[in-house]
Amino acid sequence: MCSAVHSHRHLHSSLVILLALSLSACQRGYSQPLRPAPLPQDDLIRVYTNHEPASRYAEPYRKQMRDGDDLEQKIVDAIAAAHTTVDVAVQELRLPKIAAALVERQTAGVKVRVVLENTYSRPFSTFTPEEIAKQPERDRGRYNEFRQLVDRNGDGQLSQEEIEQGDALVVLDRAKIPRLDDTADGSAGSALMHHKFVVVDGRTLIVTSANFTTSDVHGDFKSPASRGNANNMLEISSPELATLFTQQFNVMWGDGPGGKRNSKFGVKKPFQPARSVTIGSTTVEVQFSPTRLSIPWERSSNGLIGKTLSSAKKSVDMALFVFSEQKLVNLLETVHQNGVEVRALIEPGFAYRSYSEALDMLGIALADGCKQEVANRPWQNPITTVGVPRLPPGDLLHNKFGIVDQETVITGSHNWTDAANTGNDETVLVVHSSIVAAHYQREFERLYTNAILGIPPAVQKKVNAQRQQCQSQQPNAPAPANRKSVVHDRPLAKPATSSAHRKPGKPQVNLNTATQAELDALPGVSAALAKRIIAARQQQPIASLDDLDRISGVGPKLLKRLETKVTW
Repeated sequence: MCSAVHSHRHLHSSLVILLALSLSACQRGYSQPLRPAPLPQDDLIRVYTNHEPASRYAEPYRKQMRDGDDLEQKIVDAIAAAHTTVDVAVQELRLPKIAAALVERQTAGVKVRVVLENTYSRPFSTFTPEEIAKQPERDRGRYNEFRQLVDRNGDGQLSQEEIEQGDALVVLDRAKIPRLDDTADGSAGSALMHHKFVVVDGRTLIVTSANFTTSDVHGDFKSPASRGNANNMLEISSPELATLFTQQFNVMWGDGPGGKRNSKFGVKKPFQPARSVTIGSTTVEVQFSPTRLSIPWERSSNGLIGKTLSSAKKSVDMALFVFSEQKLVNLLETVHQNGVEVRALIEPGFAYRSYSEALDMLGIALADGCKQEVANRPWQNPITTVGVPRLPPGDLLHNKFGIVDQETVITGSHNWTDAANTGNDETVLVVHSSIVAAHYQREFERLYTNAILGIPPAVQKKVNAQRQQCQSQQPNAPAPANRKSVVHDRPLAKPATSSAHRKPGKPQVNLNTATQAELDALPGVSAALAKRIIAARQQQPIASLDDLDRISGVGPKLLKRLETKVTW
């Protein structure tokens, strides 16, 4: 930490003071720096992170004292203050305290509505042992996490009482809280209902990058050192902004469960351009994804992100779960060429995939074969301030934020991908406030400290091996040092893992970046299976045919049909 204090650059003034205090403690010989003081909060736009170093809380499930803001309790407190309405739209809801707070408010006469992603809309306690046995290893792990959460007496068995108190969806259903998912329109669901917001009384708004799960908020039972995937949350008081979120919710809700199939998700929703509202002295822009392909990219959510990045004069810092949107990294290259310092941290599971724009910024390219893709554009003047954070075992970098000139924050549920932009139900917020930005800057600096930056030796070795392989296959062709096989987060022709799997001229589908429609078009892949593939890759990137085989519904026959048609 002491060395990290010396490496800061033009930081927000309050952050400089805090780092100076830490440096002073280091210089006096303390083994641990002083705990930083809380940063000032905007009265109407409050920022929380579950790794906030100035806060501590007693984690309610594993009974641990730990650093961070208790995001679950912040959500519970917001719900508990409701007098008339609570609307919840979240990909996954497994935290029992949130469910109990919703039940308590409905009992008090508050109107409660819940929208979920259909992949996560079934109570875990209703799965049979046979169904669990057929699940991929990752999903079995999530089920085991659920069992440990609900098993309050630790006897290894789930009593009915424990289920009724601990299975969040059972808690909602027993109270008859109306809920639906993205199959309510009669389809197999949108690409992904990925929202994570709560609207209370039409004036208080929670927007977060975190799903309402132990893993995303507090940490994993299987890993005592885990402190939860790195996430952030905004609590905003604004009737005008809350109204826009309520309108988005109403489009998805239609006339509710059991009514007409007039809910709308994904590209079925009417297009809404970015809107701007003033909250106190702060301007906030909001846009909801997806944007259908017939609408210009500049008017999409990624277009809003691009416009904000292009406004940078001094610095851009990014902490992203995944970054695979080619147009955004192209814009960033121009920004960097204009003298703006760019730093980026990407979730390790995604940072060095062939489609990752981290590779572009590092000036290298990876592909599963030697075909060069013209639209891909590794930077001619690469940077070394790109890498991956060091996180506790089991934790992921799940944030989706960028900071421009320490004055403006891009955040929300929206990953910086084409899939989020053109398929998923998502939220992008752009907050123009140095007070708000200071909180995100501190979180970025925390993650950046001791991060692994530049090109890892293993990745460079892979690049070198690919160059040699391609030169030997095509001795008169240039090596693919500056090309990788993903364009705008959509795969073009790419070979499978070996030359024996190649079918020249036949495009292969990248399982990690394909839209639901592209997956659904694969032979033998139903709309429901396409959804399960998307859900699986959200938890962990697909890295092999074995990973695909673990997804429910993929058997040996289908795997054989797909092995030459897919890549990752």
